[in-house]
Amino acid sequence: MSDMLRTGAAAGAAIAVMCAFGVTPAGAAPPRTLAGTGFRVAERLGVTSVSPSRTYTVTFASARLKKRYTPYLTGAVTQMRAAGVRIVLGGVERVDPARCPPWGHIQYTQTYRPLGRGGYSKGLPCPHPAKGVASGGVVTMDSEYFDGTWHMAPHELRNTFVHEMLHTLGLDHPNLDLDGDGEAGRYECATGPDGVKPVMCSPNGGYADAAGAGRLTPFEERALRAMLANARGAGAD
Repeated sequence: MSDMLRTGAAAGAAIAVMCAFGVTPAGAAPPRTLAGTGFRVAERLGVTSVSPSRTYTVTFASARLKKRYTPYLTGAVTQMRAAGVRIVLGGVERVDPARCPPWGHIQYTQTYRPLGRGGYSKGLPCPHPAKGVASGGVVTMDSEYFDGTWHMAPHELRNTFVHEMLHTLGLDHPNLDLDGDGEAGRYECATGPDGVKPVMCSPNGGYADAAGAGRLTPFEERALRAMLANARGAGAD
């Protein structure tokens, strides 16, 4: 299984659906929160923060995918803006799933079993971005969701779209070894007061009802605010 994105000579890995710090200017505070209850930041890929001032643009490999995918993303994008992330839904551009896009672009494309396993998609951040500030990445959705060969409950599909987008901004799986067996297993994640697991939980979390599916949970909202604070603390734009 390959889960690399190339950025010139630099390469990094991220886990999909189920998913070296940057330079800190002298006198600036180091990045602060890399993990909290229900979230984890992909510091192993050199991603520690989200830009508080530059805009992230979600783009699509074709007009057909833009039309199909946009409804799955609008709710979460609205929440991300409310949390302080400058992010917009954009248009169509060529996508190479093995290469990083232009800065700030979060590209969506689709192929058959991008991880070689049925039902799995992948979201990859561009690794080791300048100053640790997320610079975008590529989401490759499994075409089986849409051709009738892989059944996924509607709420799981909506949550998967958001899960993969957040991987490109540097959020990792927050699974923990809650049962003490020495392994952070499937669905082993913190839960909120309402019993909901983070949307970043592996292999799938988030709200199961029609109103909440495809939306961030409070765990992801806190994570994004922490990553924005990391950028400000490190003097990054």
